[in-house]
Amino acid sequence: MATFRVGVGSFNIEDGAVGIGTESSGFGNLKVEGTIKSDQFDVIESGVSTFTRYSGFSANKVEIKNRSTTLSGENQILSDVVVDNSTFTVGLGSTASIGEIGYVCVKHHFSVPTGDTNFRNEVSGYSEGTIRYNTDLGTMEFFNGNEWKQFTYITDVENSPSGRGRALFSAASFNLTLDFVNTHTLGNAHVFGTLSTARASTYGCASETRGVWGGGGEPGYTDVIDYVTIASEGDAIDFGNLVEARKEPGACSSSTRGIWCGGYQPSGNSRTNTLQYVGIQTLGNALDFGDLTSIQVSMAAAASPTRAIFSGGYQAPSQYEVVNIASKGNAVRFGDMRVQRARHDGCSNGTRAVFGAGRHSVPWGPGSAGLTTEIEYITIASEGSASYFGDITQKRNMLASASNNTRGLFAGGYDHPVNYNIIDYITFATTGNALDFGDCIEKKRGVSGLSDSHGGLGGY
Repeated sequence: MATFRVGVGSFNIEDGAVGIGTESSGFGNLKVEGTIKSDQFDVIESGVSTFTRYSGFSANKVEIKNRSTTLSGENQILSDVVVDNSTFTVGLGSTASIGEIGYVCVKHHFSVPTGDTNFRNEVSGYSEGTIRYNTDLGTMEFFNGNEWKQFTYITDVENSPSGRGRALFSAASFNLTLDFVNTHTLGNAHVFGTLSTARASTYGCASETRGVWGGGGEPGYTDVIDYVTIASEGDAIDFGNLVEARKEPGACSSSTRGIWCGGYQPSGNSRTNTLQYVGIQTLGNALDFGDLTSIQVSMAAAASPTRAIFSGGYQAPSQYEVVNIASKGNAVRFGDMRVQRARHDGCSNGTRAVFGAGRHSVPWGPGSAGLTTEIEYITIASEGSASYFGDITQKRNMLASASNNTRGLFAGGYDHPVNYNIIDYITFATTGNALDFGDCIEKKRGVSGLSDSHGGLGGY
């Protein structure tokens, strides 16, 4: 085999083509079958390729300027990777091994791998320290060698979106009006818009941008699901339909999925143990999620980014149940309530779930003798029984709740024959009695609340 060596000067190919170990594929191309080795290997406005598409590519230093580069297979870079006005992509299932790096400087942004929970669990070979964005949970997570953990964060309450937020309260019996308050600022509610149909005992859930109400009654029963854009006042728009019409279900949500639990059905005022859900950002009908541990109505619910907690109800008034929001399935027992109750409500800052007021007597008779002012709380991540938090300002049931990362609100309610427009608030981080926040626009019972900043969401 002949050897050609250029020792002095340069060897330029401008319009021709060179094939090493193979024929070149066109003008101005260098095509190599085998391995390229060089202390300095400059490629301008194009790329470098072997028959295995970068597989086995080895370099002391890589500079990528004004072009996009994709690596697949196993590649090793011993020193610097410089990316200037370009993209550097390591393909799925590939490895880029870069020697010891003192620091990484990214000019604009650094994108981590993304995917849902199922894909995370299906892909093997994750090494300790791997980070990714979980699209189901809306959070960053890392692999500690044994399991995936979610990143925690510290917020500047005064300036962060998580310290702000809007809370919306639904209409009451025979009424359409939606109220809203800013959860970080004490004061009276303002008119937001109207629901599509007059109803009470509907229950709501929300993402950071969208509020959704499903079901309700008084009069009759409905399977209607409405939605609003929380940042913009206006009337509700049709979202879809529940699996079945019902009133007095509980409801809560993560950043992506809303769940309704139990409730009354139209057939003979019967009760159900079913759970149903929607993807909050996608219009459409609800789907079956699973079942509660028992037939249940008039429950309360609250959630973290990963877990939904269902509380009390007329049939099993003294227990909590839990599901993982991202994974459909049946609820399991979580722990015991301090006060057995129904027609109460709950909210969360993502760590604590707080449940207040409601009807607690057995049998469930009319009048204030069966009502409670007590507030209790649980730590969502740890199964167990509730602890005493404090008391609301007025005993009542059929009230609403909503929250941001720092405050929980309780609004409206009923103590036969009186309807209330009261809004109370508590501070999640400390225990104690609720304080006056302001008033709803009107007195109302059978009211439901939601917010764009519940359960650790950022808010408007």
